[in-house]
Amino acid sequence: MSEPVVDGCRTVSALFAKRVHERAAKVALREKDLGIWNEYTWADWGEQAMLVGLGLKALGLERGDVCSVAAEICKEWLFADLGIIGVGGVTNGVYPTDSPTQVEYLINDSGTRFYFAEDEEQLDKVLEVRARTPSLVRIIVFDMEGLRNLRDPQCMSFAALLALGREYAAQHPDAWTSEIAAARPDDLMILTYTSGTTGPPKGAMISQRNMLYMMRNLQAVYGIRETDEQLAFLPLAHVAGRMFYTFAVIESCSVVNLVESQETALQDQQEIAPTIHFAVPRVWEKQFSSVVIKLKEGTRFGRFAYDLALGTGTRMAAYHKADRPAPVWLRAVHAVLDVLVLKNVRILLGIDRCRWLSTAAAPIAPDLIEWYWALGRPMYEVYGQTECTGIATANTPHAHRVGSIGRATPGTDVVLSPEGEILIRGPGVIQGYWRKPVKTAETFRDGWLHTGDVGRIDADGFLYIVDRMKDIIITAGGKNITPSEIENQLKFSPYISDAVVIGDRRAYLTCLVMIDQENVTKFAQDNDVPFTNFTSLCHASAVIDLIGAEIERVNARFARVETVKRFALIDQLLDPEDEELTPTMKLKRKVVNEKYAALIETLY
Repeated sequence: MSEPVVDGCRTVSALFAKRVHERAAKVALREKDLGIWNEYTWADWGEQAMLVGLGLKALGLERGDVCSVAAEICKEWLFADLGIIGVGGVTNGVYPTDSPTQVEYLINDSGTRFYFAEDEEQLDKVLEVRARTPSLVRIIVFDMEGLRNLRDPQCMSFAALLALGREYAAQHPDAWTSEIAAARPDDLMILTYTSGTTGPPKGAMISQRNMLYMMRNLQAVYGIRETDEQLAFLPLAHVAGRMFYTFAVIESCSVVNLVESQETALQDQQEIAPTIHFAVPRVWEKQFSSVVIKLKEGTRFGRFAYDLALGTGTRMAAYHKADRPAPVWLRAVHAVLDVLVLKNVRILLGIDRCRWLSTAAAPIAPDLIEWYWALGRPMYEVYGQTECTGIATANTPHAHRVGSIGRATPGTDVVLSPEGEILIRGPGVIQGYWRKPVKTAETFRDGWLHTGDVGRIDADGFLYIVDRMKDIIITAGGKNITPSEIENQLKFSPYISDAVVIGDRRAYLTCLVMIDQENVTKFAQDNDVPFTNFTSLCHASAVIDLIGAEIERVNARFARVETVKRFALIDQLLDPEDEELTPTMKLKRKVVNEKYAALIETLY
C-alpha cells in the first residue's frame, strides 16, 4: 500500500509548515468574540503553534509526551494542537463536560504530562484530582478571567507559555524547523478516547500516517476547495471535529469559522453561510424540528406553499440523484418556488450557500436526508469510526444512495464477516488502543478492524448499517429486530429528542423516550397544558398523549412484531455531563437499560 503523501509531504507537521510558509497572509481561521469575527492568517496560526511547542520544550516536553486539552472549540485549541504535534508531542482531547473523575482517569490512563484547561471551570476539575495524577507536570490555562490572583507553581497562563516559547526560539532559532523535520509517518500524533459504553474509555492511537491518509481521503470524497468556508461547532475532542476543522483545513487551505458559543451556533451559521457543512444527526434533526414547529405557527397558505415547494423539490431531487435532466416545466416551476419558499428555509438554517451537507457518527432516518435533498441541498451520509481515523465509506456527489452509508473510500477495503460484521482495512486503521494490548487484540485482527456493526452490501457495492451487533434485539418469540431503525423514525418527530427501544428476550417492544424540551414546552404553552418544571411536563397527560401519537405514527411503518407496545418518558432533563448521554447528545443504550431498569420493568 502506497505511503500517503499530500503536496509532497509525508507528515502532517511538514504539511502544516508548508502551508504557513506558502500562504502566510491568507486567512486560515476566524473566531467570533463578543459578536465580532476576528481573523487569523496562516502566519498567525504558525507563529502561535511554534510558540506553544517551544514553550512546552522549555518546560521539558519530550517527543512522545501526551498533552491533554480540555476546552470548548476555540482558537487556542487549534494553536495548542499544532504546537504539540509540531514538537513531537501527542494531543489528547478532553470534553469540557467531563467530570473530575473522568479527567483523573484520562490523565492517568494517557500519562498526560501537560494539561491545557480553558478557564476557571476546567482548571477546578484538574486541581481537584491532581494529587492523584502523578504524571502531571504543568497546567496551562487559556482564559485567566477570575484567576488574576492565582499563585500556584504548577499552573501558568497561556500567555506565559507563549512568552516562554518566544525566549526559547531566541535561544534556539532552528529548534522549530528541526522538530518539524524530525516527524515520521509512524509517529503517534493524537489520542482520542472512545465513549466507554462497554467499559472504561480506550485511547485510540492515531498516527501521522493515519491522519494524512484521512486528509487525502476527505479531498477525494468531497473535493474541499481553498475558497470553502466551514462553521466549527462540534467538540475538538471528537475525531470528526478534528478531522473537518483542523486537518481538512490544512489539506485544502480552506477557512474555518469558530462559533462564539453553542448557544449562538445557529446565528453564527446564518452570518457565515458556510459553503460545506458536516454535522451529527442530532443537529440535522433539530433543524428539521425547528422548521416543522414554525410551520405549525404559520398560515394555512404558508403551509400550502411549503408543501407545494417541497413536493417540487422532491421531484427535482429524484432527477438530480439519477443524474438526469428534469423536464423544462418542472425546472421552471421549481425555480419560482425555490426563490419564494425553499431559499428562505435554507437561509433560516444557514445552509443556503452549501454545496453539500454531510452526516455521520450516529444513525439517521433516510426520510431526513431526503428532506434536505428536497430543500435543494444534497446530503451525503458517511461512515467510519475513531479506530479508522474517521471515514471508511461515503456517499459522494458521483455515487450516492439514500439509506446507505456509501461505498468504500479510495484505498480502504470493507467486507462482511460470516456473521455480517463490518470489517475495515486500510491506511486509516489505527495502531490500536493506548496501553491496552488485550482490547487491541480483540478489535484489530490480521490487519482488519472489527467494527462491531452489522451491515449488508448491495449488488452495486453500497453498504448499509443494520445495527450494532450487541444492540440487535431477539424477542421472546425468536424474532430478530434492529432497534436503531425504529429509533431513527421516532427521532424524526419534532417532539422526540432520542429514544431507546427495549425488548431483548421480552414478549414485546417498549421504549424509553427523551422529549425535545423546547418543542414540547411550546406545545404545552400553546395548548394550555399546566406544568411547573421538566418533570411535571413529562407527566402531563396531554404530553404523554402527544408522544403516544408520534409512536403510533411510527408503528404504522413497521410489522406488528416490530411495533412499540408501551413507552415511558425520561423525566430528567439531561445534558452531556450526565452519564446517560454521549458528547454528541445520544443516549447510551447500556447505561439507560441499567439506570432505568425499574422503570423498564413497569412497562412489562
